[in-house]
Amino acid sequence: MHSQSTTIFLPPSITGSRKDHESSAHGAPVAASGASRRASLALRSSLRPHRLRLPLLTALLLTAAAAVAAPADESEGRIILDARYRFEHVEQDGPLMDASAHTLRTRLGYQTATWHGLSGLVEVDDVRSLGAEHYNDTRNGKGAYGTVADPQGTAVNQLLVRSRFAKGSATVGRQRINLDNQRFIGGVGWRQNEQTYDGGVIEFKPTPASTVTYGYIGNIDTIFGPDGPATPSRTAPADIEGHSHLLNAKYVVGTSLTATAYHYRLGLDNVAVTAAAPLGTLSSKTTGLRLLGVLGGTTYVVEHAWQSSLADNPWDLDSRYRLIEAGRTWAGTQFTLGQEVLGSGKGAGVGNRAFQTPLATKHAFQGWADVFLTTPADGLRDAYLLASRPVAGGKLQVAYHDFRSDRGDRRFGTEWNAAYSRAIPAAKGWLATLKYAAYNSAHASGTVDTDKLWVQVQYTR
Repeated sequence: MHSQSTTIFLPPSITGSRKDHESSAHGAPVAASGASRRASLALRSSLRPHRLRLPLLTALLLTAAAAVAAPADESEGRIILDARYRFEHVEQDGPLMDASAHTLRTRLGYQTATWHGLSGLVEVDDVRSLGAEHYNDTRNGKGAYGTVADPQGTAVNQLLVRSRFAKGSATVGRQRINLDNQRFIGGVGWRQNEQTYDGGVIEFKPTPASTVTYGYIGNIDTIFGPDGPATPSRTAPADIEGHSHLLNAKYVVGTSLTATAYHYRLGLDNVAVTAAAPLGTLSSKTTGLRLLGVLGGTTYVVEHAWQSSLADNPWDLDSRYRLIEAGRTWAGTQFTLGQEVLGSGKGAGVGNRAFQTPLATKHAFQGWADVFLTTPADGLRDAYLLASRPVAGGKLQVAYHDFRSDRGDRRFGTEWNAAYSRAIPAAKGWLATLKYAAYNSAHASGTVDTDKLWVQVQYTR
């Protein structure tokens, strides 16, 4: 995810992609009883050499070298400081009790100056619960409550060294990786614990209009970290192990067309698509083409992708992804109409073999209630209408979703989203957000009515 402060998510359009709405915050720890000591222990644990591994140790050494050696006349280093408080309330039909979470994520870091094209960055994140924990953060043993997936802990969020050259850059270490609109590879910046990646990324620009990106990932630090449960989770581990390769090639023809071709080989060894599925069932190969642009004042996005199983996946996968979207501004309001389809799949055998996007920034897609973080076995069709406009110095966004299965056209439900975000007057660096999601389940759909409310205040230095 880049440090961004906007915290609202809507499906992508040319003028306002989901990537633009991604958020990552920083700030100062808040201590409850014994919290400072626990945070210190967690930080020391996250800095142990066996967890940092060779690429991160290399990044640490080079970052320190760049910080010491960088002359002030080339660039200046900067301190990263960010604090994000959030109240999140969850109500669901069924046996779970209503959840209410007050959390604070703080981030402190340093971006070095540049020395002969070389620079470094280090960030440490801390997530704390403020007050009683009346919610299930996936690690605190509060399974009787609804889920607010923001586990407490302190960890290195980024630790990298970057080398810039005439036609691109190379980055090694723990880092954010956000490709295109983050539908397949993203940082999940909405959650308090950001998803970052241990590996290397090379970005090459052979011409001003073209960009080729290659990435290697050896470990994924998920939103469910920094520490896993005593019994490893099959669907929400703190770290996803394996070897993944990312290839993304973009060419800008002009305002009328930007074409992006991609191929992602995700080796995800210790995670499963469902709790009952074998480990490795999210390992996949995804190949696709994304076209977007503006024609006659109308924005458009057309995308198609094919997903199959990677060699180590015990299941056979064969599914498709489709997106079509058009947008236009009328009377100061940007309207976007679209449909996104994650196919049910044709792979032989039982189990959920639908099109999955395990490394995506999923909160930005298919409604903010997060009902469909895992694509159902029958696939998912999301028909949506979005509207956004400036209001009273801020931004108001409203969305409506209609969800049906890809196989059988079975109705799942509908969802309304609304959010308003604006900078706080006379308070430099402060941003306030109010956000609401209401999912209404159809009869016998396998889902439940879900309502979520967020109140958030963020400071970014």
